[in-house]
Amino acid sequence: MRDGDLVRAVLKDVETEAHVGLHPWERHPERPTRLLVSVEMTARRTGRADRGEGILDYDPIREELRAWGGRPHTDLLETLAEELLDVCFRNPRVETASVTILKPDIFNEAAAAGVEIRRHRDSPA
Repeated sequence: MRDGDLVRAVLKDVETEAHVGLHPWERHPERPTRLLVSVEMTARRTGRADRGEGILDYDPIREELRAWGGRPHTDLLETLAEELLDVCFRNPRVETASVTILKPDIFNEAAAAGVEIRRHRDSPA
């Protein structure tokens, strides 16, 4: 790769739990909702990856996801997705990011239901 190439960091289908949802059956504190979360970030490549230069660190995203089980109830998946996007854009090099959050156990007739938000750094919040 050369400087200026795009690099994309991906966390795919990270399984976590959170207290989330609007439905009455999603509001039981003893039963969090299982979630599958995918995050993608892109940036211009700078430096040499073999020296740790120009890479996108997905560890902050992973740490955020690990903390979800202990957070208070959140009504909307969109709230969780927006918070993850904020974590992505803490890295000033990130140009675009997308977050997908799926509830795989919510409806019997569907593999999953959820949301995806994609954002460019220069998009209005």
